[in-house]
Amino acid sequence: MVFSSFSFLCIYLPIVLAVYYILPKKSRNLFLLIASLVFYAWGEPKYVLLMMFSILVNYSAGLIMGGCGEKPGRMKLVLVLSVIIDLGLLCVFKYTDFVIENLNQAFDGGFSLLHLALPIGISFYTFQAMSYTIDVYRGDVKVQRNLIDFGMYITMFPQLIAGPIVRYSDVELQLRDRDVDAKSFSEGICRFTVGLGKKVLLANQIGALWNTVYAQGGETGALMAWLGAVAFTFQIYFDFSGYSDMAIGLGRMFGFRFPENFRYPYESVSITDFWRRWHITLSTWFKEYLYIPLGGNRRGRGRQIINLLIVWTLTGFWHGAGWNFIMWGLYYFVFLVVEKLFLLRALDKTPKLIRHIYALFVIVIGWVIFACDDVSVLLPYIGSMFGANGLTGGMDVYYLGTRAVLLVILCIASTSLPKTLVTAAGERLHMSERAAFVIKAVFTLLLLGLSMVFLVGDSYNPFLYFRF
Repeated sequence: MVFSSFSFLCIYLPIVLAVYYILPKKSRNLFLLIASLVFYAWGEPKYVLLMMFSILVNYSAGLIMGGCGEKPGRMKLVLVLSVIIDLGLLCVFKYTDFVIENLNQAFDGGFSLLHLALPIGISFYTFQAMSYTIDVYRGDVKVQRNLIDFGMYITMFPQLIAGPIVRYSDVELQLRDRDVDAKSFSEGICRFTVGLGKKVLLANQIGALWNTVYAQGGETGALMAWLGAVAFTFQIYFDFSGYSDMAIGLGRMFGFRFPENFRYPYESVSITDFWRRWHITLSTWFKEYLYIPLGGNRRGRGRQIINLLIVWTLTGFWHGAGWNFIMWGLYYFVFLVVEKLFLLRALDKTPKLIRHIYALFVIVIGWVIFACDDVSVLLPYIGSMFGANGLTGGMDVYYLGTRAVLLVILCIASTSLPKTLVTAAGERLHMSERAAFVIKAVFTLLLLGLSMVFLVGDSYNPFLYFRF
């Protein structure tokens, strides 16, 4: 992790917030740029220069395109060059060894692996930088002539290393002028704390079960295999949505409003519905900057399917240099195409519960594909889920029993039910704004304290999306 969680919460964040609000407004972007570079350099000092190079490339591309006037050919050339550099850096650091490994296997070669460490968050900040240059080319945003403001946009530490993917158009006006009142700041603290609780109290606790099951290499009974799959399904949701909540909450504290990244995805009633709710900023990015420019659904059904194939292959590959990620992208491509062709019409005629069960079944299997980075384990594991090694094993009932309460909490917490109940209770009790604020403050403090206790006492604290 870039900072240890304790150091970030108790030292870095309080100092940055205090200095930020002491400084005059005109100095805050520069301070946030410096603070974000320090944050990144704490864990990735050798890659700070890489990030600064990316900033300079895209900032310069915007300036050049802004000076091209009525010369679309020159603008397009500058855009293409900047995109090639952005994607080239991403591919070199993320996919070089994957390509070498597969060439060696295919042609019995002896090329040495480069063993390049993956710069944290490179997939996220590369897409953010590209959104700026593409939007400048389209004329959707104005050229940013202030290098400090642009650099701060790329490096903003709240969402630098695991999203959400904030497009330049999302924060263009906020870079120049933003204010935070007491209500927004308190909402930011609450949102951050909820995200921290999701991560520490839920994702970490159930993640240990997935690690235990996966370590058995698919040699488990069906009950254990499904327990592991469900465990990872909850882990990745609460891990990633927790980080997104923390990023959005931190953004509010500094006056930014970042886009939402999740909308209760496990309430989905189809796979199409799921991808409108899961990692919304990534889906939006691929739709705006790849699917629509390729033609979307405007050139006939056949071309639409080809466009979807390209998008979902790249969506899978974006997540990591492994065949499991490509398979995962293609897996969703198949279901999305089938739904567009006929399945959605059939699902519309079925009860909502059946549609929900269908969606969850497909999603859980999808997460198994995603999680099995050792592809040799994938088929045995899925086979175990469907009884290849029997229905139960020696420890299945024990693991189910010891995690039963946690699994119930995870099921409830992954839905909109808690929010609905809190809203309904507030309306029924006719609670005043001050009373609601006090209750929220007490809840936030208790949740923060409990999360800190678990952080100090628990050595298992990975962020899954740091590696993407």
